[in-house]
Amino acid sequence: MSRYPWLSKIDKRWTLFLDRDGVINEKLEGDYVKHIDEFHFINRTLEALELLGNRFGVIVIVTNQQGIGKGLMAEEELLGIHQYMLSEIFNHGGRIDGVFYCPYLAEDDPPCRKPNTGMAFEARDRFPEIDFKRSVMVGDSVSDMEFGHRLGMKCVRVSHSDEEHLSVPSLFHFASAISSQ
Repeated sequence: MSRYPWLSKIDKRWTLFLDRDGVINEKLEGDYVKHIDEFHFINRTLEALELLGNRFGVIVIVTNQQGIGKGLMAEEELLGIHQYMLSEIFNHGGRIDGVFYCPYLAEDDPPCRKPNTGMAFEARDRFPEIDFKRSVMVGDSVSDMEFGHRLGMKCVRVSHSDEEHLSVPSLFHFASAISSQ
């Protein structure tokens, strides 16, 4: 972690952008989380969010949800999943200040769909204190990393190896690294 001196600079002026599937909850390979009973927090994520809430000023989720655009789930179902997620995070001492999602198909290339930056600007409209240069994007995909780079953010990849980015096995590992600074 010494290759990343910016970790020690993180304080309440910083914003944390999080992807959802594969970072907060278990990703369903080849499918979408369409119902609350399919939403399972990754081990120690709730603990991580409590730690991160003590460090970052704003924490938001930015998530592509094209299952809606494909007609596999209704927007109301997604909102129910997010309400459940937020309630569990709050009940375990953590917080998420905003959830932004893009329901459109990848093939349509809408401005809100990562790696496009529409959700970041939507978040900044709601939280004007967001400074992208003092923001961290934590995601598990190339599009998450590209989203962060386009905005000048620090990028952390939840992965077992990534030569270009700070790579951690889980959100909890990232939270632990920051807490130890």
